[in-house]
Amino acid sequence: MGMRERNNLIPTINSYIQHFSRNGWPILATRDWHPPNHCSFTEQGGPYPIHCVQGSRGAQFHSDLVMPPGMMVISKGTASKKDAQSGFEGSSLADRLEDLEIKTVFVLGPAIQNCLKQTVVDACKIRLQVVVLKDAIGNLGDLPDTLNEISQAGVLQATASDLGIH
Repeated sequence: MGMRERNNLIPTINSYIQHFSRNGWPILATRDWHPPNHCSFTEQGGPYPIHCVQGSRGAQFHSDLVMPPGMMVISKGTASKKDAQSGFEGSSLADRLEDLEIKTVFVLGPAIQNCLKQTVVDACKIRLQVVVLKDAIGNLGDLPDTLNEISQAGVLQATASDLGIH
């Protein structure tokens, strides 16, 4: 997905953040936070160009996102010799959700490679009810097949209008 397509998601994502924040729901954001010599980089024999290097501008959340006070940031892909597609892999995400007694997660954001899909799969594995906010996700590869696949795993899909967000 190109940068322009991802940027088009930002107003919708901001609407969700505002809605959830107004309702007092915790908001957690995951991010790639790679060391400069991360194994996923082509320079290290990995499949991807250098991206999301710790402390770099490319690792920052988009400047147009309106992040609420107290939002938790979960970093993944922080070990140089281990990649992490899922927001759960090698991170504190599961523990944070358990501490907050969260039973349902709403998932949105740009679907970089398989990160969003793998995060959804892993959330299902720990018995969370997952709702994919399909008007606020990027391209999941073959989107219809992917959405069908995750729906068969019990994942729900919704849009802003389904949730009464305008």
